[in-house]
Amino acid sequence: MNNRNHKICTRCVMDTTDPEINFDENGVCNHCREFDEVTSKRWFPNDEGNKKLQAIYEKMKKENANKKYDCILGLSGGVDSSYLALKLYEAGIRPLVVHVDGGWNSELAVQNIENIVNYCGWHLHTIVIDWEEMKDLQLSYLKSAIANQDVPQDHAFFASLYHFATKHSVNYVISGGNLATESIFPKDWHWSAMDADNLHAIYNKFGTRKLKNYKTIGFYELYFYYPFIKKMKTIRPLNFMPYIKSEALEELKDKVGYKEYARKHGESVFTKFFQNYWLPMKYGYDKRKPHLSSLIVAGQMTREEALKELQKPLYDEKELKEDKEYIAKKLGVSDEKFEQVLQMPLHKYSDFPNMTKKYNRMKKIQNLVSRLLGKKISNYS
Repeated sequence: MNNRNHKICTRCVMDTTDPEINFDENGVCNHCREFDEVTSKRWFPNDEGNKKLQAIYEKMKKENANKKYDCILGLSGGVDSSYLALKLYEAGIRPLVVHVDGGWNSELAVQNIENIVNYCGWHLHTIVIDWEEMKDLQLSYLKSAIANQDVPQDHAFFASLYHFATKHSVNYVISGGNLATESIFPKDWHWSAMDADNLHAIYNKFGTRKLKNYKTIGFYELYFYYPFIKKMKTIRPLNFMPYIKSEALEELKDKVGYKEYARKHGESVFTKFFQNYWLPMKYGYDKRKPHLSSLIVAGQMTREEALKELQKPLYDEKELKEDKEYIAKKLGVSDEKFEQVLQMPLHKYSDFPNMTKKYNRMKKIQNLVSRLLGKKISNYS
């Protein structure tokens, strides 16, 4: 996207395509300030982080000494989860390794997952989402034209992971989420993929069948059942080590024969299309901006390097044509019908029933309990 009509931060590359952005007297945006004042306090890419992580690992091993697994790890084939798998293996952790196949895996992703699992000597459990339901749900989201088109895949991934963990009595979920590459993201650009109320409302409006096999996680499961009844904890080990993505990629190549994707999220054909074409075309959002800005504030990239990166085209025309044809065919619609779906009028997630009121009510209760107990209560799954 062209930046000429947008005011841009003087430190990172976030700009006024985020409608809620604001700048201080030096032109530095609120995202940078929040990273400095809040987010960085939860990031430990140093010896302190290593000590914290080793303590977490020891606790995890001790609690699960008589069980088959120490934790559950969702493996997508992306760099984050793949590098995390390698580090868990080297730390002697025994994960229940799960891949959730939502129907959009690239061939390269399948090969990368196989290479990692073989290197670590682990058994891979693959959960295949009912494609007829996923296809209809994916089309429903495209017709709704809300900003986050990855919800059908993301919700299926996390819901399947939590249900599978419960089935195998695993209460540690290991996540590749990290602050080194994902600390900045405009809240206005998306809504939680875990809002099952929103998902069902959109599907009820645009879907053509009933979701019988597609697993969801409801509000009370997410905020009460899993964290407080099942005692499930989410650990993000990459926040406790100096995670530099370019170096992690080289290590994966050297050790497990990992093959690099041509672009970010190349492990999913749909996510690549959604982020690099649909989102900029419909909303003017370029997700490279928050990603590159995260790298800037983490000290992994200069602003000048990021600006050069943004000058590169999001899609090669030939590749875009091929991906459009592939996605249309996979979704079972003609090229013409697919183009019509892509032109559906925009909606906000809030145009459909959602869990916002429940969430706000829960936060009030949480704050009240925190005050009464004199400590912060935030054990969300």
